[in-house]
Amino acid sequence: MFSHTPVYDRLVAERGDIPVQVRGEADRIHRDLAHVLRQTSTIQPDAPRSVFEPKQPPAAL
Repeated sequence: MFSHTPVYDRLVAERGDIPVQVRGEADRIHRDLAHVLRQTSTIQPDAPRSVFEPKQPPAAL
């Protein structure tokens, strides 16, 4: 992503490799969210898939 230059190398040495840290956190959050969603779908199989989906279909007129 970034080419290694003396300035970039110095920033990484001083501050750490922020892009790598952010990707790691994003991966961790993604795994945690997938785990929670799997648990939710097994606990509440009749739950709506989104907050905008009605819990029960509308009654026929």
